[in-house]
Amino acid sequence: MVNYFLKLFNREFGGFHHAAFLLALSSIGSSALGILRDRMLAGTFGAGKLLDIYYAAFRIPDFLYILSLSLVSVTVLIPFFLERLSKSKERAYSFFNQVFTVFIFMMTGLAVIFFMLAPFFVKIIAPGFSLEEQGQLTILTRILLLSPILLGFSNLISSVIQSFRRFFIYALSPLFYNLSIIFGINFLYPLMGMKGIILGVVLGAFLHAGIQLPGLSKLGFLPRFDFKIDFNEIKKVFLFSVPRTFGLGMNQILLIFITAIASLLASGSIAVFNLAMNMQSVLLSVIGVSYSVAAFPTLAKLYENNQRDQFLSQTFSAARQIIFWSIPASILFVVLRAQIVRVILGTGAFNWTDTRLVAASLALFSISITAQSLIILFVRSFYAAGRTLRPLKINIFSSAFTIFFSFLCVSAIENLRPFEIFFGKILRVEDIGNIGVLMLPFIFSLGMILNIILLVFSFKKELGWLNDVLKKTLFEIIFSSLLIGIITYLSLQIFDNIFDLHTVFGVFMQGFLSGLFGIISGFTLLIVLENNELKEIIGSFRQKFWKVSAIASEPEEL
Repeated sequence: MVNYFLKLFNREFGGFHHAAFLLALSSIGSSALGILRDRMLAGTFGAGKLLDIYYAAFRIPDFLYILSLSLVSVTVLIPFFLERLSKSKERAYSFFNQVFTVFIFMMTGLAVIFFMLAPFFVKIIAPGFSLEEQGQLTILTRILLLSPILLGFSNLISSVIQSFRRFFIYALSPLFYNLSIIFGINFLYPLMGMKGIILGVVLGAFLHAGIQLPGLSKLGFLPRFDFKIDFNEIKKVFLFSVPRTFGLGMNQILLIFITAIASLLASGSIAVFNLAMNMQSVLLSVIGVSYSVAAFPTLAKLYENNQRDQFLSQTFSAARQIIFWSIPASILFVVLRAQIVRVILGTGAFNWTDTRLVAASLALFSISITAQSLIILFVRSFYAAGRTLRPLKINIFSSAFTIFFSFLCVSAIENLRPFEIFFGKILRVEDIGNIGVLMLPFIFSLGMILNIILLVFSFKKELGWLNDVLKKTLFEIIFSSLLIGIITYLSLQIFDNIFDLHTVFGVFMQGFLSGLFGIISGFTLLIVLENNELKEIIGSFRQKFWKVSAIASEPEEL
């Protein structure tokens, strides 16, 4: 058994679907732990000021982490690493060590600067906090500055791990990350207060990297300092990474603006936004990230070998699978939003008003889950093709759109009572005051939809298109998803009179059975329509997971 586990730990996964399913399985496990983490946080603090401070503490460290990606982005490093590995292992190892050396010194210096300037940044991030709250936020932020260094190092390791398609090792990292945060909530918080939870986050970042080191050592790529740095090599990585870093940086700047706006609203607004965003991120991780991560090494290799038709085929194969999973899941999240939030977060200090606000926010996030998932894929496709500037421009434009209209719409709903009543009735929260926070996920989703529309048009113009390849998939999935939504909604009304909705078990069974009936109806319709994506998935599962022939083009070379 131990030998089998060790073999699995270092197994190379060749098939695209199987690598994606493994990463999806990891995402499900990590997301389950993330849900448990959020349940503990919500039950302990409720959607109030303390949880606002906790989530706000991540803004500066997250921004620093994005800066680290100018050197250690997996998306960027894999093509560079594969190119040098194709020439010799020694050259690839030298390149890896040089990047490691520059990264450690760069990040340490930046962390010191951010540590000193933390009080200044806190005033920008949370202008609505009191001086005492800003002081507490500063302390937590400074502790968290260790996290981007450790996670950046983990990213550097992952570039090697994924290049050798050792996805099992990579898949374990987020599990340990969330387990450490849960440890912090349960054991360190009673001893040290909020600082204990933050230390749990730092411990999780340490384990995120540490779990990959044995696999890295087995591959012969354990990092070491190398001061004979070829700065031309580093410059190439940096210049190639700059658009990617700026693009991701815009996402963090967007979240900083959203946090700043939310800090000026009712207490708990930052918590409501982040709790709902974390829930929708479950689908984003399981669907969008898993397929995109699994596809990227193959996409990079195909484009490098000038296999453009196969490159397009691989991109659209992943896009079809993302659409297949994400649209029905989004519909279920919208229809079952109240049941999902009540079951996951409805405990302790998390009250009914908190539940309704988070549920409404979740519904608004859900309308853009497909867009967000496809953005991850198409951005990776652009980067596999070496086209880094176009996604950056699109991201800047859509982020500016989101920031501007967030300010505008929050101001409108806070000052125009008819607008607040209208929006509240649509989401069934008209009797709750101070619903300005709901404008933030709404505008966020509109920004993501705008982003993917622009990305798709640009992809078609610059890299090509497979005519009609998505039309059949879109038609069948949208049709079946509408059926899923209708059946699920009608089932909710039926089970409303059967289960005791004052208990967690009753709410869970109402939502679970309603969703199950909806899924069965949609699944049946797809069988009748002879849906190609469903056939691919069933065919993949019928084969032995670890012995199947590779589905993607030439995966054995990656």
